[in-house]
Amino acid sequence: MGNIQSNMILYGGMIVQQQMNTQPHEMMAQPPEMISTKDALYLTDALSWNLLAMKKAHFFASQCQDQEIKQAIERVGQMHQRHYQQLLHQLQPSTHVQ
Repeated sequence: MGNIQSNMILYGGMIVQQQMNTQPHEMMAQPPEMISTKDALYLTDALSWNLLAMKKAHFFASQCQDQEIKQAIERVGQMHQRHYQQLLHQLQPSTHVQ
């Protein structure tokens, strides 16, 4: 366990107790069963970014005349599609049942 410090801060006219861990972050042995709202929003953004990158790569590859460049752009699109699928797979509850 790390060393926990407690600070009092003023927030919106209320005093709120804030705890800060002063030790370096330790790696979790296993991810939590539930994700926080902030993490869910980040994952949603990551899915959106990968989907957009995949669509843009597909569009630019379709516009490209040079076959070598077209294939490189298609590989980029496939990479973003894999990342999208990996994120989606991690978000499906049935994949984490032991």
